[in-house]
Amino acid sequence: MEEEKKEGFFARLVKGLTKTRDNIVSGIDMIFSGYSKIDDEFYEELEEILIMGDIGVRATDEILENLKEKVKANHISEPADCKNLLIESIKEQMQLEETAYRFEEEKSVVLLIGVNGVGKTTTVGKLAGKLKAQGRKVELAAADTFRAAATEQLKEWANRAGVEMIGANEGADPGAVVYDAIQAAKARNVDVLLCDTAGRLHNKKNLMEELRKINKIIDREFPDAYRETLVVLDGTTGQNAIAQARQFAEVTDITGIVLTKMDGTAKGGIAVAIQSEMGIPVKYIGVGETIDDLQKFDSDTFVNALFDIREEQ
Repeated sequence: MEEEKKEGFFARLVKGLTKTRDNIVSGIDMIFSGYSKIDDEFYEELEEILIMGDIGVRATDEILENLKEKVKANHISEPADCKNLLIESIKEQMQLEETAYRFEEEKSVVLLIGVNGVGKTTTVGKLAGKLKAQGRKVELAAADTFRAAATEQLKEWANRAGVEMIGANEGADPGAVVYDAIQAAKARNVDVLLCDTAGRLHNKKNLMEELRKINKIIDREFPDAYRETLVVLDGTTGQNAIAQARQFAEVTDITGIVLTKMDGTAKGGIAVAIQSEMGIPVKYIGVGETIDDLQKFDSDTFVNALFDIREEQ
């Protein structure tokens, strides 16, 4: 069953990355077939394609350095022979550490942050469903009290996932919601407390205050909980997503990135860029509306889907 889900997700990812593939891979293929030798001009063309494909300057530099080393070590002179090495170099850019999903295994508090409209509340709901399916006891905190529909939307997801939710009226103090949620989580012996927070970057001072207060409450009331802060970004915004992540990184420590709306965007290269630019790993990727459309990020799967490489079963 799990294999089927993975297969289904891979097929959706391949389909979702079609525009990105047209944007990057077709250009790469032209370079590999159009050059007769590997020289500076070949690398310059490759660099241009990768940067134009939203992979970003830093990631592109690192990918090409890595590729040059591999070409030298393997004594390769034909451009066509180094495509697989390029694919390997891209995958290596995006490897996750072993401990990337520690929060799933331990008692933890997960804050989800991100501007309105990126799919943050939906991500909280999907994550709740996934963790519940893994046998974890999950609770949601509706700490986005700024947006009227956020609590109702989260309630719907809580019902769908079959988990408890602690919320309050619009305009209530988010810190108080988190406080109540922590008390309930401790009383119910919850494994993972997922907190949806307000996402307004245009008034950074308020957001900073709010997150500082929430973090202080968690530190005080739940000191032994493992802490995870995921920033949710809209993949269709490309380089803009990096700018948003940077602004959030100024106000709080981010431990991971969730990239949503990766289906149908030409800017899928952003998944490579953001990890390299920020030094923060992409941990989840979303390609649609259902719970199964949010999956753990896996660099091999992502790059294989991007290049439409079907692994031998």
